[in-house]
Amino acid sequence: MPATAKPVRVLVVDDSALIRKLLTEILGAQDGIEVVGAATDPYDAREKIKQLEPGVLTLDVEMPKMDGITFLRNLMRLRPMPVVMVSSLTEAGAEVTLEALEIGAVDFVTKPKVDVSHELQAYSDVLAEKVRAAARMRLQARSAATPAPQRLAAVGGRLKTTDRVIVLGASTGGTEALREVLTALPPDAPGILITQHIPAGFSKAFAERMDRNTALSVKEAADGDVVMSGHAYVAPGTDYHLRLARDGARYVCRLDTSAPVNRHRPSVDVLFRSAAEQAGANVVAALLTGMGDDGAEGLLALREAGAHTVAQDEATSLVWGMPGEAVKRDAAVQVLPLNRIAAALIRDHRESARTGI
Repeated sequence: MPATAKPVRVLVVDDSALIRKLLTEILGAQDGIEVVGAATDPYDAREKIKQLEPGVLTLDVEMPKMDGITFLRNLMRLRPMPVVMVSSLTEAGAEVTLEALEIGAVDFVTKPKVDVSHELQAYSDVLAEKVRAAARMRLQARSAATPAPQRLAAVGGRLKTTDRVIVLGASTGGTEALREVLTALPPDAPGILITQHIPAGFSKAFAERMDRNTALSVKEAADGDVVMSGHAYVAPGTDYHLRLARDGARYVCRLDTSAPVNRHRPSVDVLFRSAAEQAGANVVAALLTGMGDDGAEGLLALREAGAHTVAQDEATSLVWGMPGEAVKRDAAVQVLPLNRIAAALIRDHRESARTGI
């Protein structure tokens, strides 16, 4: 960090004295971050935001007096600012966190495990990285969720396997970017495999949320799932890589617990490289918003294999890390704003359906 750069001013909001103390100590020990205060509830936070003018807020999902979602809605309406949610590793915590991201929170971390000291260093690095990134992010208006279009019924009671495959990768800001892409896809879209950097437990909640709000059937991927048209398969968070594989004439999902790639498991590069190897020119791929460079080399491998490749543009990315790195490597055939990516993914599919090819 340049000596002249101002530190990121952070306000910690959590009803637990222990968590407030821990987050304050973790962030206060980081270069370029200054914890300007801590608040015990949303009302306390409201006053301290006025007094201290923080640049980033860490916000507990479950708060007394006013729940975190209500507070976040008010904050985004009256004084929009970057918010990193701090969530419990529960089904309810995952649902609320995904709702918070829809409202305008830029990212989230899970609550630190205060009784597992050896994990705190890794947690500290992740938290600091996300707070610094949040301070640099451009706040964007969120599009309202729309009712899911009608799904197509399976012909003759059978599901149709897919000839073409769509693969998508994302990280920070990706749950909302993916929501916009998936809601714009038709119910007969080619089968879709998705790797989103997300904790275990959150991927299932995300898949279920997309299943409720899109015309597609969306599920957390299981090993051996046959890739069907109109279906999307989300990599299980943290624990497994998702790969595309062949089983005879069909494409299937494969999961494995091999080592993290680019510090991630699941890794976008792993999915993209498998798609390049197994399906080549039958793939359409998009690399969406996210920190780091995971997926950039995989997107290049796909382009070299004849796939149509797309990177989200800088203007619509919450963080132009992953797609930006892909653009630097000349891995993207197209660089598009988020609202044009769905159409690009199904362009060839619609043409072949129209001509009967």
